[in-house]
Amino acid sequence: MKIACVGGGPASLYFSILMKRMSPSEDITVYERDPVGSTYGWGVTYSDRLLGNLYSADQESACAIAESSASWNRWDHHREDVAMTTRPGHAGYGISRRRLLSILAQRARVLGVRIQYEREITDEGELAEADLIVAGDGVNSALRNRHADHFGTQVTAGRNVYLWLGTTRVFEFFTFAFKETVHGWIWCYGYPYDPRHSTCVVECSPETWKGLGFDRGTEADTLARLEKIFAGMLDGHPLMGRGDGEGGAHWLNFRMVDNRTWYRDNVVLIGDAAHTTHYSIGAGTGLALGDAATLVNALLEDPRLPSALAAYEKEAKAALRTARLAGRRSARWYENIRRYTGLPPEQMFKLHRARYSLLLPYVPPRLYYWAGRVNEKSLARATGWVSGKVARARETFTPQ
Repeated sequence: MKIACVGGGPASLYFSILMKRMSPSEDITVYERDPVGSTYGWGVTYSDRLLGNLYSADQESACAIAESSASWNRWDHHREDVAMTTRPGHAGYGISRRRLLSILAQRARVLGVRIQYEREITDEGELAEADLIVAGDGVNSALRNRHADHFGTQVTAGRNVYLWLGTTRVFEFFTFAFKETVHGWIWCYGYPYDPRHSTCVVECSPETWKGLGFDRGTEADTLARLEKIFAGMLDGHPLMGRGDGEGGAHWLNFRMVDNRTWYRDNVVLIGDAAHTTHYSIGAGTGLALGDAATLVNALLEDPRLPSALAAYEKEAKAALRTARLAGRRSARWYENIRRYTGLPPEQMFKLHRARYSLLLPYVPPRLYYWAGRVNEKSLARATGWVSGKVARARETFTPQ
């Protein structure tokens, strides 16, 4: 087949790698609108489960990813002068998004995939010769938006605002910090992604955001305020934004993308073009790579394109279900954080760990906490089962 992948993100690039590796005769081109090396964001996360699957799918790229990643094996929670450490039972990893894309692009080229940068595709008519068009062009997918009625696209904005930043503070572990201000609570989590940098994601309610003056002023003003709020966490290190400091900071509302169907004729959605999950569960990269593997398997198992795309949609949606549910529950916990801030810090931290729970939103927080204390083994088993299922669903795929 002649295959065109629109968008040069992890989903499209990894699809091109696996497809070319499993079927070298395929003619594959990746089209990316931005220049080479240009990307947003800092570091992305993944788990040891995903890393094991990457080794099974393509050892060469997996080795390069592992070598370029930072890792941690515990979570640290901080509020006021109280800290608590937990060990989730599995390792976590962070890697620079730019480095990840560079690794995948280099591996794709070695296998014979063509990559065209600074080539924006907004209409499938521009790719009339392609037998298959893989739309991996992100949350704002132009190919999807052209036929939003067919795909049944729904985009829902979250209530809270968040800001994705970098810092030269290299965290040893995955670190959470919750801070109370005169305008409400604001929180940050950070994780390392290379030997010199970490990612920091800051979140708060729109009322706190406005009260702290983040709705006005430059990016430099915003970073200075945040450095003061999270001084203990940053230990004197600066925060880094996306701009030059003169324009406004890039505050966002999370957008939940849903599609009723993921394909139309020879166009198929993949990654964030097909779905999103709340950033607080760190599932985006794993799900994108899982989509890529699932699509490759479907195409190799069935030479008839319509039925192959239908099989891909069915399997990928099933793999997504638990992670999407966990993402919604996690987002709800943060959007209702005042429900938990009246608890002592240690109790709040434990309920933060339990935020995927089906029952937690409907049970008074103190009752939930003390019920867990009375029957801690049962609660630990339940929480561990849910957390394990979330991790497997968001980062497990089986390349063939």
